Amino acid sequence: MDSFRFDPVELPASAKAFRQEARDFLAGELDRGMFTPHRNSWNTFDAEFSRRCGSAGFIGMHWPKRYGGREVSALDRFVVIEEMLAAGAPMGAHWVADRQSGNNILVNGSEAARQQILPRIVAGECYFAIGMSEPNSGSDLASVGMRATRGDGGWILNGTKIWTSSAHRAHYLIALARTAPLGDDRHAGLTQFIVDLGEGKGVTTRPIYNLYGGHDFNEVFFDDVFVADDMLVGEEGGGWQMVTGELAFERSGPDRLLSTYQLLRQLIDRVAARADERSEVAIGRLISHLTTLRQMSLSVAGMLESGKSPELEASAVKDVGTAFEQEIPEMARLLIDVEPTIDSDDFYTEALAMGVLSAPSFSIRGGTREILRGIIAKGLGLR
Repeated sequence: MDSFRFDPVELPASAKAFRQEARDFLAGELDRGMFTPHRNSWNTFDAEFSRRCGSAGFIGMHWPKRYGGREVSALDRFVVIEEMLAAGAPMGAHWVADRQSGNNILVNGSEAARQQILPRIVAGECYFAIGMSEPNSGSDLASVGMRATRGDGGWILNGTKIWTSSAHRAHYLIALARTAPLGDDRHAGLTQFIVDLGEGKGVTTRPIYNLYGGHDFNEVFFDDVFVADDMLVGEEGGGWQMVTGELAFERSGPDRLLSTYQLLRQLIDRVAARADERSEVAIGRLISHLTTLRQMSLSVAGMLESGKSPELEASAVKDVGTAFEQEIPEMARLLIDVEPTIDSDDFYTEALAMGVLSAPSFSIRGGTREILRGIIAKGLGLR
């Protein structure tokens, strides 16, 4: 039986310098009016901001220099990401590529894929989508139905992916497909492929609009899509192990704590003007939870830096972090008597409206709460 291990992590001395570098960059951006802080910055698409981040060396920071990276530690990168999210910087264009897809290619991709793709990610000019979820499968990735069959010099993909964030703007998508018939081991016979969405041959993207009318999600159809052999990720049939490792990056970072952070900052400012005991207790509770969650997230970053695979701890961070992110707009509604309005000129009112409308999706993306708690229970030997 495994157990949770959130060992304390001490940031390296270099992290202080990188934090200041990020703060100076962001201060310059804000002074020049290059972006307006967003309430969910890692989901906000701004191609020009991503290019400027690339020029400043803030993408693929811990990747080898031969691919454009700076070869810094994952903990150095952690503090930069914290600063970006806390500032509400629009990181959505390069987010998935920097957070997980590029790491997957670096570790498991062919050398041709690394040379072709990684430098473009580092430059902030190449965006990725995640091709895991499918219709009628929910978060049960082992039930993947997309098929990949051998072709001349590569593979032919057929199937559908859903809830695919930014697929309509991404250059590539890493798709999980079944390359062998489903057997007793549901996790066997799954393989990952890098699909070039720019070629457009056999790929059709259909938008799924959010509750507030935004277009982030998509349904993506693959009809005899060809993928060359050097765009296979890892070994044939090794997709499940890579997916679970990839999800540790997706579920544990500071983005799982800070989706409604801009609303929290605004709430604190509003409450401070007329604080009472009730509001002080509520804000103190939120801040203490945020501090604890940050330490948990940082601990997972330390595990990843040391080469471990903390799927159990990452699932816990995502589950508890999601609950925290969803609690902020609810607490704001209780503390401040304001009608949420999505088209309001007042930042707080608009941020509250967006928080209320988007918060239900937080416990879906990256794995539903039921799936995460199942992983945790199994890891703890409770089932």
